[in-house]
Amino acid sequence: AYMKGRKKSLQILWLLFLIATPIVLWLLPSTFFDNTGIEICFFKLTLDIECFACGMTRAVMHLHHLEFAEAMHFNRLSFLIYPALIGLWSVWTTQAMICLGYLNLSNSKINFVKRIHNKAISKYWLRINE
Repeated sequence: AYMKGRKKSLQILWLLFLIATPIVLWLLPSTFFDNTGIEICFFKLTLDIECFACGMTRAVMHLHHLEFAEAMHFNRLSFLIYPALIGLWSVWTTQAMICLGYLNLSNSKINFVKRIHNKAISKYWLRINE
């Protein structure tokens, strides 16, 4: 029931990307996105006002480097967004590992963990059973 061929290759690339992303962000300096001079916020570009997400990339990067004061300076909501991003990353990484057969949670004695395994197999975007 494991993936084969092109789908497996894509799934492996996805997993490698997921694993590499936090590592690359740790290797980059925490100030990597600070003062780039590039504005991508629609509200800032059109109305010249900051939205609730302005500074989020910089704040999350500082949180990733455990620089809490700097993160607070750029955007206070980053303290909610960063844990959500970690959660999303964890779900995607777990799903990819289950679909590739690198992680098997189906034999767990905890029903919740079994459900995670079954849901990952049945609902993942590169399904095993196709």
